[in-house]
Amino acid sequence: MEAPGFWDDPDRSNKLMKELKNMKDTVEEFRKLETQYDDILTLIEMGYEEEDASLIPEIRNELDEFTQELDGLRIGILLSGEYDKNNAILKLNAGAGGTESCDWCSMLYRMYTRWAERRGYSLEVLDYLDGDEAGIKSVTFQVNGINAYGYLKSEKGVHRLVRISPFNAQGKRQTSFVSLDVMPDIEEDLDVEIDEKDLRIDTYRSSGAGGQHINKTSSAIRITHIPTGTVVQCQNERSQFQNKDKAMQMLKARLYLLKQEANVEKLSDIRGEVKDIAWGNQIRSYVLQPYKLVKDLRTEVESGNADAVLDGALDPFINGYLKWMSVQGRKNTGQ
Repeated sequence: MEAPGFWDDPDRSNKLMKELKNMKDTVEEFRKLETQYDDILTLIEMGYEEEDASLIPEIRNELDEFTQELDGLRIGILLSGEYDKNNAILKLNAGAGGTESCDWCSMLYRMYTRWAERRGYSLEVLDYLDGDEAGIKSVTFQVNGINAYGYLKSEKGVHRLVRISPFNAQGKRQTSFVSLDVMPDIEEDLDVEIDEKDLRIDTYRSSGAGGQHINKTSSAIRITHIPTGTVVQCQNERSQFQNKDKAMQMLKARLYLLKQEANVEKLSDIRGEVKDIAWGNQIRSYVLQPYKLVKDLRTEVESGNADAVLDGALDPFINGYLKWMSVQGRKNTGQ
């Protein structure tokens, strides 16, 4: 029997064709930058030869554009992880702070929604739980677009907000926390063994925005992997079976990532580094009072324009993280 050829496996061929297209686009971007660089050098030489200071603003504009595009290409090259090009699944959980944290959770959800819109990505809510009084207690959503996971993996961790709370009658500053988990949307069937005995599967009534089936049937699914404490939920699909399939896909992706992080088979290693959603465990601080400053505690990247950041201007933090991780990787390998 003749061995199956390249084109006999549509999934594999489609994946490889996408990789080839991405490589081709990268080469074309590099050649475009080469041309821009040569044009800038030509302008500089003309300015010197003709002693024409009027060319300076044009040179600055060209140089700024060149620097921005070069930075974008460099960041794109850093997205070389196995699933960096995949869609991303994000889960926000309000932590210490009660109603204030639920409101902070809704602010972060809006921030990532705005960031996705700026990039031309689409967003799909998979699970949603309102806060008791205001805001969001938890929300799971999927961001669809090339490199979504590669960019958004930088956001995993605890986010801290400091402000004068609108829910505090005494007008005092309050600190609240929200955790964000990020995983790739892995469509292929992963080689992850899951024992049915290790699962607790609960059904519940869907809530939040959705189709006509929302709140009419207990179609939402929550799956708990008891050995690791991993919990995934889905309520967006039309039927309980579809929600279960999506939740199982999410669970496999999460366990796969946890296995990659593990060095031994102990529970603590399988789960990776588990942190409370509280003080001292944050990756980024958003201070709105008594001054405005957003600072990433890993990379030291910061911005005084907190309003812009909360409106989706996250690229400096994301790019800073990717560069920082690249440097950390070289240090670990002794390069």
